[in-house]
Amino acid sequence: MVRTALLEKLRQDEAAGGAFLRSISEGDNRVLAEHAARYLRELKLADPRAEFFDFIQSLNYELETGSLLLCRVIYPDIDIGKHCGFLDEVAARVREILLPPMSAREQCRALNRVLFHEYGFRGNAEAYSDPRNSFLSEVIRRKRGIPLTLSVLYILVAQRCRLNLEPVGLPGHFLVGCFTDATPFFIDPFSGGTFRSPEEVFAILRRRKIPPKLTHLAPMPVREVLCRNCRNLANQYQEAEQPNLSRLFARFVDEFEATYRRHAES
Repeated sequence: MVRTALLEKLRQDEAAGGAFLRSISEGDNRVLAEHAARYLRELKLADPRAEFFDFIQSLNYELETGSLLLCRVIYPDIDIGKHCGFLDEVAARVREILLPPMSAREQCRALNRVLFHEYGFRGNAEAYSDPRNSFLSEVIRRKRGIPLTLSVLYILVAQRCRLNLEPVGLPGHFLVGCFTDATPFFIDPFSGGTFRSPEEVFAILRRRKIPPKLTHLAPMPVREVLCRNCRNLANQYQEAEQPNLSRLFARFVDEFEATYRRHAES
């Protein structure tokens, strides 16, 4: 009865009710924050944060959709169609210089030329911890990003060119993997598309005092890519002294992990 009465009261003034619930969803109390998020979803107030919670719980993970929904959490007015159109435009330019038959490595060289030379994308080493580096829409706008988001961009363009590439999440770094040739190879978008062999990837890990394992070279599921993206943002907003946003992205991480546990146990 209390829940029904509260929902009815919130519906009487959706603008004020939505603002009230969103303020609680960003607060320190995680229990109240989750209750507020559930009310937002039930009221269908078109809140991008509630929509991303719904996406997490759907288990229907797709890299492009998830990346752009994540952008809407902070940039609710972005034109998703425009950003998808940009990816189409870049891929069309790549296809113009593809001359079949070409090996996967040769196709990646063409992709490197377009992304990093013609469009000017590069790693943002100067302001690595800037949260904008972790949003695909901002990476597209500013042509700057970190390894994870540049890898996502690389993969989404490659998909449009029918080139099958995979995200590879190393400890402390992110690469793109190609497993279609007899010997897999890896691309480092943060370094302008540098090709790396498995041995070179292992050497990077050793320099970081990380014992290399074959599992480090395995493709990372989309769920883990998006969860890691949220974890990065939680850390970046914490460093930027924006604790409310840091807590919000930490809750997304918690929801990814809780949803996965529920699914694994069912």
